[in-house]
Amino acid sequence: MLPADLHTHTEFSWDTATGDMEGSCARAVELGLPAIAFTEHTDFVTWQVTPDTLPDRLRQHITDDVHLVPPPLDVTGYLAAIDRCRSRFPSLRIITGVELGEPHWFAAETAALLGAAPFERVIGSLHSLAVAGRHRLVEDEFVVRGVPTVLREYFAEAIRMIHACDAFSALTHLDYPVRYLPAGATFAITDFEEEIRAVLRALAGTGRALEVNTRRGPEPEFVHWWRQEGGRAICFGSDAHRPDLVATGFADAAAMVESAGFRPGRHPHDHWLL
Repeated sequence: MLPADLHTHTEFSWDTATGDMEGSCARAVELGLPAIAFTEHTDFVTWQVTPDTLPDRLRQHITDDVHLVPPPLDVTGYLAAIDRCRSRFPSLRIITGVELGEPHWFAAETAALLGAAPFERVIGSLHSLAVAGRHRLVEDEFVVRGVPTVLREYFAEAIRMIHACDAFSALTHLDYPVRYLPAGATFAITDFEEEIRAVLRALAGTGRALEVNTRRGPEPEFVHWWRQEGGRAICFGSDAHRPDLVATGFADAAAMVESAGFRPGRHPHDHWLL
């Protein structure tokens, strides 16, 4: 049995035009997944962006030509869709959730959201850097500054997020910036071992889980360093923004995690533990 996919997105995530909750449930059943979590994007940030570099689906959220303002999550519509899917797919455990972007910068907004609905799963993510009083997506900041500088600032900000916010139970896609390296740039994980280990050590100290995100193919070093730095829990997320990508690469990811000594939890949807 494949692990539960605990990080997916549907039509309720503002950044996707291909999400489909019912389609993702059908795909999960087809694959024999024990559970799926719909962790929709919740971003309270306003990004300063370069509009020409954005996909068309995101440009509708641009204001005054340079700022990207994500819309709020439709909590009522989302929960109604969850109920419909639970009725239609009774054999599948369907877990409510949110992906909090930069929650340490928006403590009040985060608390209000989590107090408004019974979200079962809350994951934390970092997509941005705070630069000179403005918020910039990592991919835009790469254009302005060198890759090593941006990556080191990203890992340092991840530590600040871990220490400042306890609202999330798992840290997702620590390799997020690597998805968006400029053309011709290369990434060797060992060049940033010290910085990455510091993030993992901070996370392990809080007792939370590290997500193995399969969107770009997980780095085995993340899992081995996680264990060495005291990490005891692993979860899996495809970060799928459309149904056919649910649980992509999970067989290989599970084998890799198992080789590092982690085993499935008591229930199929639980975190894997040492």
